[in-house]
Parts: sequence; structure tokens; C-alpha cells
Amino acid sequence: MRIRSRAYRVGEGDSVRLKKWPTKVDPVYRTKEEYQHLLEDHQARLRSLQDRLFASSRYAVLLIFQAMDAAGKDGAIKHVMSGLNPQGSRVYSFKHPTPEETSHDFLWRTTRDLPERGHIGIFNRSYYEEVLIVRVHPEILAAEGVPDLAIHDPAIWQDRYRSITDLERHLYANGTRIVKFFLHLSKEEQRKRFLDRIDVPEKNWKINAADVQERKFWKAYQTAYEECLEATTTTLAPWYVVPSDDKENARLIISQVLLDTLEGLKLAYPKTSPARRKELAAMRRQLVR
Repeated sequence: MRIRSRAYRVGEGDSVRLKKWPTKVDPVYRTKEEYQHLLEDHQARLRSLQDRLFASSRYAVLLIFQAMDAAGKDGAIKHVMSGLNPQGSRVYSFKHPTPEETSHDFLWRTTRDLPERGHIGIFNRSYYEEVLIVRVHPEILAAEGVPDLAIHDPAIWQDRYRSITDLERHLYANGTRIVKFFLHLSKEEQRKRFLDRIDVPEKNWKINAADVQERKFWKAYQTAYEECLEATTTTLAPWYVVPSDDKENARLIISQVLLDTLEGLKLAYPKTSPARRKELAAMRRQLVR
């Protein structure tokens, strides 16, 4: 069964109300064995496409993952990307910014880690944190050293959206294809996963008191995500809202979106010119001798 990835894509100009987007859909697999088979098939196809991406060195691919805590970003990155060649892919996780990072503009720390052509870059959180958690917690904005007038101006978020979409248009024009995933988790499923992290000793390290406290801001986060998705999804750099109450199904959706993106690039190995073939023939004769 082929996953219709466009069903999860936010169209440019769409109005987004996350209550209308499901956090769980009918799975595309019937058993755990079938899930594993589908995932392995996706991984094998991704490896082949990545090899051509690297060899042709015409495009870069940037994958951005955003979500509420416990939505499964780490697991999705681990399982979907596990078959990729580490020489041509790299994961960056962005935590609380350092003093050096806050002394620059809000896009500075992430743009340093953009993938080069032929590579896949994966951002586990990203510059979008600057219009999500920073919006929910304005005290973070105040600590960033931006001008006082900007801190109190509601237009700062529209300015930041514009900065982001301008950056993404620039990257697209220079060969970087950007795909953005919002892993859409229900509040009840998050509660269950937090309890699991508390009750299973091997998972205790995954949770802290701040994670639970952030649940108080659930509604504010949903509003911030809705406005962000509306303002920054574009034809060139679309957002996908991935139902994430079912981790396995979410991984299959994400891998299908990535497959569709790479296949759409019409990747091919570089063609060998007549001059190059002559050079290879000479090298072959030398090796045979």
C-alpha cells in the first residue's frame, strides 16, 4: 500500500487548525512484521537515492523536525535515517542557545550547519524554535538581546516568519530542497508516554520536571504552531503535519515523504564524457599491464 504523502502536506495559503488534523490515522501496516518490511523497503530505496544525490552533487536536502515533547522525533530520525550513508548525512540537535549564539541574529546558529550539495542535513528542532518556544516564553526573547522596542512589538513574529521564508527561498534557489515535519501528538498520548518514561527505569533519563510543567502551555503551543505553519509553509519548502500517536505509522509517512522528495529530483549518476571514457580506458590498460 502506497502512502499518499500529499494528504499530510500543508498547502501555501491554507488556514491551519490543528484540532482538525488527526493525531492518529488508520495504519498502512497490519502487523509489526509488515511494518518492519515496509520500513526496510523504504530504507533500501532511500540508500539508493542518497547514493545518486551524493554522486551528482547538484542538490542538498534539509529535513526539519519540530514537535511537542515525546512526539517521537528522535525515534523517527533513528529508524528512518538508519540506513543512510553517514558520509552523506548528518543530524544536528539544537538545544538552548549559548551566549555566543544569542549575541547573533536568530538564524545564525542554524545556518552554520546547513548541508552542502550532495548531502542530507537533519535538524532536530531548528530556527523554528524562535517562533515557537520563544513565543510561548517571552522571557527567552528578552534574554536574547534584541532591541527593547522589538520585544514589545507583536509584529516581531511576522518579521521572523518573513526572515525564515526569505532564507528558505534563497536556499531553494541555490539547490537546497527543504522538507519540514511537524509531528502532531495528542495531549493524552503525551501523558501516556511521559508515564512510561517514569515507570520504565531504562527510560527515566528521558524526562525531567520541566517537561511536565510545559504541559500547562499546551494551548499556547498549539496556537504558536498553527500560526507558524500557516505563515511559513510554501510550495518550495512545505510543512507536513504527521499524525504521531502511532510511532510506527508516523515513521512510514515520514520516509514516504522523503522518498517522494528525492524521486522528484530525478537524480542520476554523472554521465561519462568521451574524454573521460578515453581516460578510463588508458587507466585500465595501465592496470592490466
